[in-house]
Amino acid sequence: MTTNENLPQKTLNNSFLGKVLRTQEIGVVMILLVMGIFLTITSDNFLTSSNLFNVIRQFSWIAIAGFGAIMVIITGGIDLSVGSIMALTGLIAALALNAGWGLWPSIIAGLLAGVGVGLINGLLVSKAKLPPFIATLGMMSVARGLCYGLTNGLNISDLPDAFVFFGRYDLPFFGINIPLPVVIMVILAIIANFFLSRTIWGYWIYGLGGNEQATLLSGVNTGWVKLIVYSLTGLLAGIGGLLMTARLGVATPTAAMGYELDIIAAVFIGGASTSGGAGTILGVLIGAAIMQVLRNGLVLLGFPAYWQSAAIGLVIIIALSIDQYRKQRQK
Repeated sequence: MTTNENLPQKTLNNSFLGKVLRTQEIGVVMILLVMGIFLTITSDNFLTSSNLFNVIRQFSWIAIAGFGAIMVIITGGIDLSVGSIMALTGLIAALALNAGWGLWPSIIAGLLAGVGVGLINGLLVSKAKLPPFIATLGMMSVARGLCYGLTNGLNISDLPDAFVFFGRYDLPFFGINIPLPVVIMVILAIIANFFLSRTIWGYWIYGLGGNEQATLLSGVNTGWVKLIVYSLTGLLAGIGGLLMTARLGVATPTAAMGYELDIIAAVFIGGASTSGGAGTILGVLIGAAIMQVLRNGLVLLGFPAYWQSAAIGLVIIIALSIDQYRKQRQK
């Protein structure tokens, strides 16, 4: 295999500070600040500590699932099954808890279900050569169908306190109670950022999205990279699903319905490209924050819930339009 010189140089040796200073990320930070200022002026409840921490807690599992989705999108793929994986993971863990498996075996069972769906996605894309959109769209329906089939469409409640703890506990930190899901999100963000920017696997992922043929000719097993990326996406979506279920205190087959749109929107808002080869973990964090602030703002301003889907769809269109404009400028 040749050296990393064959891979896109702009993805190599990127420092964390360099990522913070990128124009795209500065732009989305400015959007987030403008939204925050607007909601502060128009709503008395936005800037309250309880509301802000609820916003942060709720976007944490979106961001965690987004850490996997960004890897898939960097390779030039897409994963539409992440929302269904989140629901399935929570349901499997809840079923195992009710069956008396114990806390950690139940959590592991849920995560294995997420990894399993991700692995199948990877096999369909890398081995069966199905387009990622088709493969993950099919698995989205399969995973959601399993959610209904395993529970006969019923909710699973009365989850033990030890499990609910992960979604509801606030960690005291210098007089501030920080939600535990947020702490987990930050830890996973650091790990995912290191994986993408400081390991050979990260170089291969960016290289695959930048130029798959060149990456293949350099000696990289691109099929294996895709398999790992989709499996990691299933794992991270599973972690997000467990935290979401723990917060709700109930596992339901309809959980995370439509979350794939929030996750994909967060990734593209954060600077990912539809053609692959670009994107950062920091961008996902900012994008997820924008999506949740948007949802929260619509509620505070009195908009009916069904307007949220329209707003999210509009945001996705705007984000993709900006990506297309940016690519045209680079030609």
